[in-house]
Amino acid sequence: MKILQINTTVNSGSTGRIAEEIGQKLLDTGQESFIAYGRGNRPSRSQLIKIGSQNEVYLHVLKTRLTDRHGFGSKKATGQLIAEIKNIKPDIIHLHNLHGYYLNIRVLFSFLKEMQTPVVWTLHDCWSFTGHCSYFDSIGCEKWKTQCENCPKTRFYPSSFFLDNSKRNFKDKKRLFNSVQNCTIVTPSVWLQKLVEQSFLKHKVITIHNGVDLNVFKPGNHEHRSLEKYGLKDKKIILGVASIWDKRKGLEDFILLADKLPPGLQIVLIGLSQKQIANLPTKIIGIQRTESVEELAKWYSRADVFVNPTYSDNFPTTNLEALACGTPVITYNTGGSPEAIDENT
Repeated sequence: MKILQINTTVNSGSTGRIAEEIGQKLLDTGQESFIAYGRGNRPSRSQLIKIGSQNEVYLHVLKTRLTDRHGFGSKKATGQLIAEIKNIKPDIIHLHNLHGYYLNIRVLFSFLKEMQTPVVWTLHDCWSFTGHCSYFDSIGCEKWKTQCENCPKTRFYPSSFFLDNSKRNFKDKKRLFNSVQNCTIVTPSVWLQKLVEQSFLKHKVITIHNGVDLNVFKPGNHEHRSLEKYGLKDKKIILGVASIWDKRKGLEDFILLADKLPPGLQIVLIGLSQKQIANLPTKIIGIQRTESVEELAKWYSRADVFVNPTYSDNFPTTNLEALACGTPVITYNTGGSPEAIDENT
């Protein structure tokens, strides 16, 4: 079989790694794997299809900022993708994140409706059934159940600086996303499945929890060169990992926590920008994002506890990676984050 996946990134970040690992499993079982992606330039075992150029991404960002019409740019790039799909003739099309400034959902779903190829759509957040935002639970908004308008989160990703087109976006998404009949929606958490079932999405919905590669993420060598570099050999480590650190991920809570810790405990945060690292208090060690899963596994194994103070999340793979390395997890009771934790962990 030929399987085509579509995602913002490939082999980078949580969703990019999920797509890559699905591709690897397909190849290991004798299938053909293609991944179409919009941003980044990471190696992959699958056959890759780059969607659009960096300039087209910038134009899509500009359209979003000025008009709040995220997902309705990149028309030319999406047309070129469709030409590639027609050549490949995949047996299944597996969608992941369609937001991210690289796809035109009107062009794509008009094609999927006509093509009638079976579609699997894994939702990694709530963007597919709102008029704007990717998460709404932090403000308790329930407009998405009936009709998004007067959006309270226009300045949040995907940010719009001037207009609020949430009402129009909501109607367009409802029409487009329900136009493909042979579509199954997969949610990585029971939490998200329950939300989808209350939304306008009318497709079959099943939960398949995310997984991680247990050949990489496993209890291992607790000593590595970074410990000496940061003076951590004799300290207990509280670890936090995120692709992007912001208020939603709990960065401010880590800063508050640092002031309360007794001597001998050290917070280490991985995934920060250089600017964020420069502004950290001395009680937090900041490390830039790494694409090395082997390096991440070493940090997980060495940490005494993994803390995930996320305010909105689906089913974080960081929790799974920590647990797979034998490190207990503390997280807020938000989204699907607690679903990885039970009496056994």
